[in-house]
Amino acid sequence: MRRPLFAGNWKMYTNTREAGELAAGVRKQLGELDAVDVVLCPPFVYLADVVDVVRGSRIGVGAQNTHWEAQGAFTGEIAPAMLKDIGCTYVIIGHSERRHGLGETDQLVHKKTAAALAAGLTPIVCVGELLEEREQGKTNSVLERQVHGFLKGLPSESLGRIVIAYEPVWAIGTGKTATPAQAQEAHIFIRKEAAKATTPAVAAGMRILYGGSVKPDNAKELKSQPDVDGALVGGASLKADSFAAIARAAIK
Repeated sequence: MRRPLFAGNWKMYTNTREAGELAAGVRKQLGELDAVDVVLCPPFVYLADVVDVVRGSRIGVGAQNTHWEAQGAFTGEIAPAMLKDIGCTYVIIGHSERRHGLGETDQLVHKKTAAALAAGLTPIVCVGELLEEREQGKTNSVLERQVHGFLKGLPSESLGRIVIAYEPVWAIGTGKTATPAQAQEAHIFIRKEAAKATTPAVAAGMRILYGGSVKPDNAKELKSQPDVDGALVGGASLKADSFAAIARAAIK
């Protein structure tokens, strides 16, 4: 059985005080919860602070991005080993805001995923279609390209650690949410393509999260779908009460 996972992507929000208070609030409500895995993904500059706040609890910490090289002359970049060194265990890779806003390609997502695995991090790799791609009936072809693009050629012994997040781009920050049936349909397709790229056994064990305007009032219904294994939560993760409600609603 796949263990549910709920990750909060804080994006470019919070300051030092807010990050500490938010992490403390989540720890208070979810720090001892053993029914799900909980991960907080603050901006780079607050990672160490959040690691300190949740230390000793069941909550993990993840970064929102990483570089694909172990070290080097890459001004402004952060290596996977650096994230591991300060206490991160997860890293988000290929979020749509980076793919479509900053030009990250499938090839780059693959390189970052490989680097994260090599450093001992658990990558949460994002895939998903634009609104016009869904309207043109291209959802499956986009997901096929993205899934095979990042999985192809990865070391077989590391594949079981990978988490996939399906984030329909048209549902991120818009208030629109894929229906539970739409989410389940996409997750089934992603799992089938992951099986082709790896093995059926590996794909069956992969956790596939849904992301895109997840809130406490839709989390339970989304998580009730058999192939939805949790959520990558954006705006609703910026308040401890709403993020905790999402995690708790999904396990009731």
